[in-house]
Amino acid sequence: MEGRLVLKNCSIFRADGRGRAGMAVVVEDGLIRRVAPDAEVPVLPGDWEVSCRGRLVMPGLVDCHSHLVGDLLVPTSGELLLHPPQVRLEHERRLAAHLTAADVEILSLYAMARALRSGVTLAVDHLSCPGDVAGALDAQARAAEQLGLRLVASHATTSLEGTSESVAQAEANADFVRRRGSHSLVRGALGFHASWTCANPLMQKLSRLRDASGAPVVFHLSEGDHDLATTWEQHFQRVVPRLEGFGLLGPLSVAAYARAVDDTESVRLAESGTCVALGPGSALLVEPSGRALETLHGRQNLMGLGSAGHGNLWDAIAAALITAMGAARGSRLVDPDGVLVQLFADGPAELCSRLYGAPSGAVEEGRLADLLVFDCVPALDPDSGQAPFLMGQLGRSRVAWNIVDGRVTVREGQLLGMDEVALAREASLVLSRLWAKTRIPEAAAHFWPVRQG
Repeated sequence: MEGRLVLKNCSIFRADGRGRAGMAVVVEDGLIRRVAPDAEVPVLPGDWEVSCRGRLVMPGLVDCHSHLVGDLLVPTSGELLLHPPQVRLEHERRLAAHLTAADVEILSLYAMARALRSGVTLAVDHLSCPGDVAGALDAQARAAEQLGLRLVASHATTSLEGTSESVAQAEANADFVRRRGSHSLVRGALGFHASWTCANPLMQKLSRLRDASGAPVVFHLSEGDHDLATTWEQHFQRVVPRLEGFGLLGPLSVAAYARAVDDTESVRLAESGTCVALGPGSALLVEPSGRALETLHGRQNLMGLGSAGHGNLWDAIAAALITAMGAARGSRLVDPDGVLVQLFADGPAELCSRLYGAPSGAVEEGRLADLLVFDCVPALDPDSGQAPFLMGQLGRSRVAWNIVDGRVTVREGQLLGMDEVALAREASLVLSRLWAKTRIPEAAAHFWPVRQG
């Protein structure tokens, strides 16, 4: 947008944690240019003024591991979740095999619209469209640029279609990464599904591509016991040492889940600088991991939250609170509030800064202008100036404005530039067609394996 965006009479939190009311924030060229008391910031001709009326302005939310298309394609279903991982994966692959680039664009537009309205400003996405990797990633990029969402897009390549096919998919993914370069909004990352679905030739190819490009890498890490068991059976290694051996861990690696890591592996992840994107909602629904959260937190790992194909980021935050409180009551975690701050704010801000090479995650001058205005006037403690129970205060508050890279994407709760109902209608037509194509015949349904144990 041309000119400045000026947020007037807003409440913010500074680096010392104290709340400040009656502030103004000036945004220009994708960055926060000024933060000062409201009376000191005049609105100039050509400025776009946002009247916050005391409402809270905060950095945008980062979904550290999203399945934007997958969340729509395979909605949470108790019947499916009761099946073992291999069966769930086969169902997901059958659906993904029928996706076209046009389908991906339609579904991405709707998913991204919902993400923006929920307060997400950056999504690190894991897409599966084996039939047209290049076309699907380009479609996601177009959708993100159209709506204004900051996106790091990758493909969840597996070796299940054969070595030549998997290598071709990895090359298409790498070509997308090269073409996006250092785009201000949409960038690419190399991707693969998980250790248990990826053979050595694919991992070697990804390792070479990573070395040549220095690109980020997105993958599932130690999904659960099935990942550990299959990796050990095929490669005589646990998951973390195997990926470390291929050079796929590091400061630009985003490893989702980490449900089955031990203390030694947690230390190795921390030393490598790998960002672990926990999916607590997914973990509660699939195979609860027990001690993943406290194991990682105790080793000072960089951690963030991912919706991971099960609801939105607020669902993940609620699940993280449940998980943290369970660990605290078991005397395995001493600071559940501190864990939530790391997962919700500190870790995601660091990840965004690494991926885009610019400071983010605070309402301060020089930071990326990824900002939210909540329909919440925070209640401050009169003595300390801090906001007790801020997460609880925000939990039921609407995201009124969403600003990404200085561009307004949501205004007073309404998506700008597109009709969200029309997007929903188009997405429903695509989903109905895909589900009809991949429906399991009733005569064969009883051959589906049932959950063991």
